[in-house]
Amino acid sequence: MTNLLRLQQLAKLLDITRLQDDETEQSFSQWLGSVPALTPAAYCVYPQFLATLRQWPQRALQASIATVVNFPGADLAADIVCEQIQQAKMAGATEIDCVLPYKALLRGEHGLVKSFLYDIRQACDNSCLKVIIESGELVTAQQITKATELVIEGGADFVKTSTGKVATGVTIEAARIILTVIAAANRPVGFKASGGVRSIAQALELVQLYEDITGRIATNAGMRIGASALANDVAQQVLLQ
Repeated sequence: MTNLLRLQQLAKLLDITRLQDDETEQSFSQWLGSVPALTPAAYCVYPQFLATLRQWPQRALQASIATVVNFPGADLAADIVCEQIQQAKMAGATEIDCVLPYKALLRGEHGLVKSFLYDIRQACDNSCLKVIIESGELVTAQQITKATELVIEGGADFVKTSTGKVATGVTIEAARIILTVIAAANRPVGFKASGGVRSIAQALELVQLYEDITGRIATNAGMRIGASALANDVAQQVLLQ
């Protein structure tokens, strides 16, 4: 049986995520009613549901409120994304998960990517910025490495793997590459695994990989796992211990 302390650690790393494309206020409120009684790192929802989330009485006071911008297609101009960030902050978001313009990266337009990252870092100000590199769309290890290096250089707080909206989400191979770059950085940088993390065993494997490569104990200051159904499984397992 999985160690209780490890499960409790995992619960605190979760960004409990709700990013349904056909969401309505009614279905979102119904989902809130089903959220397990955990103390996660954050709740991550679409911008239009931030106000409802803020008013949710069961929300753990310690948990941050996250939202997504330039999501999922990564096709918006930097000034529009900066406007999305400002609006999200006004609506109560304390963490921003922004998709990197990875198609520009694939075209070798590193200057455009750097400029974009600079602009969104300024727009976020002191808010936590997680940049999604969409690792499943990056063809080579070198591209994943370059994306991670640019995100770190651009001042992001976390490098995040995936939107969960393309065929390939987080893989152990991509996580290993990202974490190796993070471990070599000259400042603390977090890692967020997302997109297809559906089992406790998979999540714990990622936690172990993080700790092995970085040499740090996984806390939500340095590691997150974006998950939806996984949160229920973690809560059930904690109760069974």
